[in-house]
Amino acid sequence: MRLANTQLAAAFVFLAFVATESSFRAIADEQRPNLIFVFSDDHRFDSLGMTGDPVTETPHLDELARDGVFFRNAYITSPICGPSRANIFTAQWERKNRIGFSHLSKNMVSAEAFENSFPARLKKAGYSTAFLGKHHTKIVDRGNTPLKETVDFCYYGEGHLGFYPAKKHKAFTNLKHKTQVEGLFEATEAYLSPGDDFDYFYENADKSLEGRLDRRDPEKPFCAWINFNLPHQASLGGMGSRPDDPDFYSKRYKDQVDRLPLPAGYPVEATLPEKVLKVSEMEPYYRLPEKALLDTKLKTARAVFAIDQFMGNLRLLLERLDEDENTIIIFASDNGLLYGEHGIGGKTMLYEESAHVPLIIHSPFLPEKKRGAEIEALAVGQDIPATILDMCGLPVPETYQGASLLPLMEGRETDWREDVFLENLFTDQGYPRQDAVRSGQYKYIRYFSRENDRGQYLPDGIAGEKPIYEELFDLRSDPTEQINLAENPGFQMILNAHRERCRELADELSK
Repeated sequence: MRLANTQLAAAFVFLAFVATESSFRAIADEQRPNLIFVFSDDHRFDSLGMTGDPVTETPHLDELARDGVFFRNAYITSPICGPSRANIFTAQWERKNRIGFSHLSKNMVSAEAFENSFPARLKKAGYSTAFLGKHHTKIVDRGNTPLKETVDFCYYGEGHLGFYPAKKHKAFTNLKHKTQVEGLFEATEAYLSPGDDFDYFYENADKSLEGRLDRRDPEKPFCAWINFNLPHQASLGGMGSRPDDPDFYSKRYKDQVDRLPLPAGYPVEATLPEKVLKVSEMEPYYRLPEKALLDTKLKTARAVFAIDQFMGNLRLLLERLDEDENTIIIFASDNGLLYGEHGIGGKTMLYEESAHVPLIIHSPFLPEKKRGAEIEALAVGQDIPATILDMCGLPVPETYQGASLLPLMEGRETDWREDVFLENLFTDQGYPRQDAVRSGQYKYIRYFSRENDRGQYLPDGIAGEKPIYEELFDLRSDPTEQINLAENPGFQMILNAHRERCRELADELSK
């Protein structure tokens, strides 16, 4: 059976390549590829072995990149949990979808936007669909009714999951594995695996999950979106404290604490003036003394290692199910995290540590000569839904502002973006509202008044306002964004060009 499917897939791949120069399009309905999208939380770009982390081991993610395509310049345009996930659901920038954290924006993913989301589109196209793990965005109503009614295997907890998710969420009480990463792998196995090995999972499911856990139909292709709440600090508490936890949660890297990277000259004084940001107003858990920060980074390294083990086990599971030759795997993070760089902790800021994320796309349909590529083109989270639909042979909705990455993966000539617009509309927890444009060489950031913004959600800004502070960085010579060139007379032309481009993109992307 596997040989026949593989031959059939190869035939369609050949026909598609001849017809459209794309090895993904025109795959027949009965042989559409499976799709697994794994989304981690607060996972920095440099927290992989392949991107230079001196301690954290990620052999399986590194291998996934070697077997697939790695995007070196991928960005989350609203780098904070809720908005970044809303941007994936809608494939739009936040100032277009207007979905910030609900207590500020009061908005939810609309019915139209959800119907155009990649899980809903794939469901309509005959896919079995699953949504697992962290959910941080309201879908149409406060009960997320369309998500529950549309997705076949809908197994999530709202907000933070915690390291032991069953402590906070009844939905996870049917798991034998109590730790988050291992529990979500168990749930993934339960969804993907035929037979009766996981009958206990369905039979012991909480009543709140009634009608939400349909077993996968083996006659259909599948799409699974798996969302971790790690290595987010909110889920690190208790890690390794139970005797049945995997040993690496309490022991791994214990002798390498002195190798955990800290910002040069740590602790660093805040580089932004107080009129822009008062560090004292930020959440206490983002203002850590060195010992506490090192402990957090140690736990983060262990959490990333666990996610890497998940990815390795996932690929073994697909092989065991004879689905590895027909399954696309995408890995990305919802944002990065600052660990004291610029004198700041947390996310939301538009510096590289916060907005720059890992993005890996692995597909068995990609020609061998294209695998292992590291693509320099600027990618954004909104490109992921468009890429998924394109690779599954479905049209990309006109409402999408992201674009398919498939032409870049296949090495075809394409009119690709030359810059990326970044934004922060989250004005709680002391953060300033800010916009940025990241071009091939420079990044320009403009900040607005926190005093005027307090308690407001302002995707359209304030009429007539001007930024109270600006930064310009040359990312080629200054990749850690230490030298602000905004007041350097020699860079005024570049500054003015980026100012104008930022205004253009802010207007263009709101329509």
